[in-house]
Amino acid sequence: MKSKLKRPIAIDLFAGAGGLSLGFEQAGFDVKAAVEIDPVHAAVHKFNFPYCVVLPCSITELSGKDIRERSGIGNQNIEIIISGSPCQGYSYMGRRVLDDPRNFLVKDFIRLVLELKPSYFVFENVKGFTVSKYQSFLDELIETFSNNNYQICLPWKVLNAAYYGIPQKRERLFLIGAKKGCVLPEYPAPCSQPLFAKLANPILPPTPSCWDALKDLPEAEEFEELLYSDCVETGQWSNPSHYGREMRCLDDSSWHFGYRRNWNPFLLTSSIRTNHSPISRARFHATVQGKKEPVSHFFKLAQDGIANTLRAGTDAAHGSHTSPRPIHYSSPRCITVREMARLHGFPDWFRFHITKWHGARQVGNSVPPPLARAIGTEIMKCLGMNPTTPEDVLDLGDPKLLSMTMKQAANYWQLTIPTKDIINV
Repeated sequence: MKSKLKRPIAIDLFAGAGGLSLGFEQAGFDVKAAVEIDPVHAAVHKFNFPYCVVLPCSITELSGKDIRERSGIGNQNIEIIISGSPCQGYSYMGRRVLDDPRNFLVKDFIRLVLELKPSYFVFENVKGFTVSKYQSFLDELIETFSNNNYQICLPWKVLNAAYYGIPQKRERLFLIGAKKGCVLPEYPAPCSQPLFAKLANPILPPTPSCWDALKDLPEAEEFEELLYSDCVETGQWSNPSHYGREMRCLDDSSWHFGYRRNWNPFLLTSSIRTNHSPISRARFHATVQGKKEPVSHFFKLAQDGIANTLRAGTDAAHGSHTSPRPIHYSSPRCITVREMARLHGFPDWFRFHITKWHGARQVGNSVPPPLARAIGTEIMKCLGMNPTTPEDVLDLGDPKLLSMTMKQAANYWQLTIPTKDIINV
């Protein structure tokens, strides 16, 4: 990149396709390194963030020195580490939770924070961590950082994406830490309110609805090409809502403080169709908006409401179950990956793996970028830095990165992965 503007450095330790990465980029950070163990997700991240060095491995294999050397950061200060780390071990009876061998990823997250010494870190995880029987996990995590020159924003908070302009009810824990001596940020204030809000704030605008998010997208089922391809060029775009304009990047402000991308705004992507049976279509059609279809248990979007939590399905180690995509509010079909992305706050230039299975996982596993941006904006304030608008316009990566099977992606990254984990989708 040619831009010489100073932008604070971020590292994403469990990057996935890049929801946190994009939100923090839009807040004014440069994500210099992204660690992602899944080779398919790593390839998609490389496609969307061509300036970022992707490290396709587990954090257990890396030291802070490795990350600095391989990403080219060298001795530069790292302003923030962002992480949506999974956590599998919740043992809390009679021993320290972080000593549970299943929690090695969290221990390695802590290790890398302490080795890299960022000014700030953000740890995101499921709301389930906050229930009483797992409280010891959070207490121990906070204690460990407190004993190692970090302070935590307390009380920690569970943030609902629906209060941050995203048409989806999605609650996640966010733990924010800062070096002792650094200013602790505030959790971002809500900028919208969903219809189900118990204490309505008359100042806040309503959260965009499913209709606001999807109404301008061309109907996927009108394109035969989308039976075998995930994209088609079309001029059949309707007038967007304000939210739709943001997703289509029709205004300069839609890019926030992120890098502009060279992209084709007439290309409908991530939209491969599902060929539902007539019986399924009849059931979908008969299902009331905002309710679950009784056989599949798929949730049907309400046109004037917001989506339920978009889920990722399971990986190869846990059965490779398809994520349950919701039913469209007006078409008797499941929504496409692009429609999931719209409901998650990903702009239309951002692309996912061409298959529904991987693409839906990449959306469902990610932090909605607008929520990540809101958190990043608060941390930028504490750094005392004015976010800068980059001059560079970036070319997206090779489209082949979006179509690799697990085996092909492993070969691309020159990885050896267990045969049981190689899925040819």
